[in-house]
Amino acid sequence: MQNTLRARHDLHLIRKAWHMSSGCLGLAVYHLFNLTEHFVGFALIAFALSGFLFEIIRLRNDKINTLVLKFMGPLMRKHEKNSCSGLPFYALGVGASLLLFEKEVALLGIFFLIFADPISSLFGILYGQNKLIPGKSLEGSMAGFVTCYLLTFVWIASQTALTGPQVVLFCIFAGLIGSISELMSVFADDNLTIPLVSGAGLTILNAIIPIFS
Repeated sequence: MQNTLRARHDLHLIRKAWHMSSGCLGLAVYHLFNLTEHFVGFALIAFALSGFLFEIIRLRNDKINTLVLKFMGPLMRKHEKNSCSGLPFYALGVGASLLLFEKEVALLGIFFLIFADPISSLFGILYGQNKLIPGKSLEGSMAGFVTCYLLTFVWIASQTALTGPQVVLFCIFAGLIGSISELMSVFADDNLTIPLVSGAGLTILNAIIPIFS
């Protein structure tokens, strides 16, 4: 079973596809059913707490752990065999972001998590030659910056009628915030750092360069 698990430095395309598709599915449900941010936020935090409880049980019960690895192994990493998986952190990061930040800022930070995180990882694994810190490369961070910049630009265009240097400047700083939040995953799970650090940074940025009112 262990040979089905991937390490952090492996390409692991299935996990990246799952990361993006599950996030997109969640956003689709949120919009289609016109759910409020607070409802989704509390629901995700409840799911996260249940997930952490299940993880504790899984890690203390070999039979349950073996069963989980059998079915979820293609989506998991090697270290998650004996430690908490990323799913509860994903739910907690998104849920907390929706409760803590304004809607436009929270959703933008969640977009960073859904798209910039796997893209940054992909480019870092394929092309990362210049290490910034252990496990993080300049190439991966640049890919994350460009992705966050483009996501911000598209999000602003969809939410406001603003154009010009103000928008470009906001997008540049948003890209930096997104890439920095991904680098901070060396201290905590990136499913937490990306939406929460991005949300906090974007909130400050929006106060300095007002885009979302």
